[in-house]
Amino acid sequence: MLDNMETMIDWSRAQFALTAMYHWLFVPLTLGLAVIMGVMETRYVISGHDFWKRTARFWMRLFGINFAIGVATGLILEFQFGTNWSNYSWFVGDIFGAPLAIEGIVAFFMEATFVAVMFFGWDKVGKKFHLASTWLTGLGATLSAWWILVANSWMQYPVGMVFNPETVRNEMVDFLAVAFSPVAVMKFLHTVLSSWIVGAVFVIGVSGWFLLKRREKEFALASMKIAACTGMVASLLTLYSGDKSAYQVAQYQPMKLAAMEALYEGGTRQPLTVVGEWKIPTMLSFLATRNPDGYVPGIHNILAGGHTTNDGSKALSATEKIARGKMAIAALSDFRQAQKDGDQDKMDASRRTLEENMPYLGYGYIQNPDNLVPNVGLSFWTFRIMVGFGMYFIAFFALVLFLSWKNKLYGQRWLHRIALWSIPFAFVASQAGWVVAEAGRQPWAIQDLLPVNAAISNLSAGAVQTTFFIFLAIFTILFIAEIGIMVKAIQKGPESLNETDKKD
Repeated sequence: MLDNMETMIDWSRAQFALTAMYHWLFVPLTLGLAVIMGVMETRYVISGHDFWKRTARFWMRLFGINFAIGVATGLILEFQFGTNWSNYSWFVGDIFGAPLAIEGIVAFFMEATFVAVMFFGWDKVGKKFHLASTWLTGLGATLSAWWILVANSWMQYPVGMVFNPETVRNEMVDFLAVAFSPVAVMKFLHTVLSSWIVGAVFVIGVSGWFLLKRREKEFALASMKIAACTGMVASLLTLYSGDKSAYQVAQYQPMKLAAMEALYEGGTRQPLTVVGEWKIPTMLSFLATRNPDGYVPGIHNILAGGHTTNDGSKALSATEKIARGKMAIAALSDFRQAQKDGDQDKMDASRRTLEENMPYLGYGYIQNPDNLVPNVGLSFWTFRIMVGFGMYFIAFFALVLFLSWKNKLYGQRWLHRIALWSIPFAFVASQAGWVVAEAGRQPWAIQDLLPVNAAISNLSAGAVQTTFFIFLAIFTILFIAEIGIMVKAIQKGPESLNETDKKD
């Protein structure tokens, strides 16, 4: 029975990861292209030059293809909370459901309203209204990302709620604390800005293909310049937000940071590992504590406890946390029984015990302290893939901008090839970032509050396996179809000015 439960949990996690990773193939490109095509149409409205209208419409066409398929995968992702993670949905649905509901009601409908005007309103509304529709479509997509990232950030840093033992649910008491927690704000900035990088690399890569084919020289060079400017700004801001996010991880999720650095034995003046034996002295201590002499706990230190935490208290060991978690679970059971018996004194005593140990409730479902350690190798290498490509893109955008300034961008065929082959690098870096964020917090569905083995639905492993492969087939078909449609649209190229005029 236990083996079947573990198998079902693993397959449910795999199914959710599959859906999330396929969905995240489309989202960053949507967010990135929205900004770039908005800038291009703005130039059209300001200058009145039809060249910019033609350029904006080409990238808008690719945006539309990507947007449509992204919506389909996103809807399936949200449904899985109810099908595969029903205990999670019951336990925190009052909190987690709020940002998702706002995302669906406000952001999604905003996108749906203005995307129609953006695609079909060129000859039906004025230039300025159409431009507003283009920017509002991008804003809607960004707001959609905001509320989804608020929900995800709450899983990493649960705030703004109290536990009600009478309903066995966490209930929101401070919406603003949930919506604008420091983790949510920084995760939003880091995720959206990194998505602009994906869009910028995509535009430069596709433009590089046109230059390799010696087609659409003016269009390609203009697109590359705008994308490189967008990408460079986004890269530098992503570097800043990444530093802030890592600092928050050190404060609120020290085990994740230890896994990201493969740090087993911590201490003061800890070096930052680049790869292998290449280390930067004291840098990890500085990044994690803003003090080069700061103490950074390693995996063994966190499990053993005894060190001083960020709030000045003594860290409990994993064994102590598990014991207190079991006390919380027992107190909840006693409370429920006393409630049935109408024993108010016992209810009050159980409630006090529960409140004292509530911060460790999730640990009561952990069978072995070693289960608190995420996959170190996966966290370590995906973090370095993300950061390594981030550094690469800063150099890449700088080179494109430099050659553009020197008016030497057209003849550099080697750079055009690099630009084309850099497109998959952007998607790999984006995926790696999500792997770090999600795999690094395991075994928690909600940090310290609910592990995945307590969040799962009561399903058979066979049912989850079957739907996993069904989704794998559907998503793969959709992905291949998108690539095919994208390639045909790119090969066709921008519409001629005559074609654009006829459509208007």
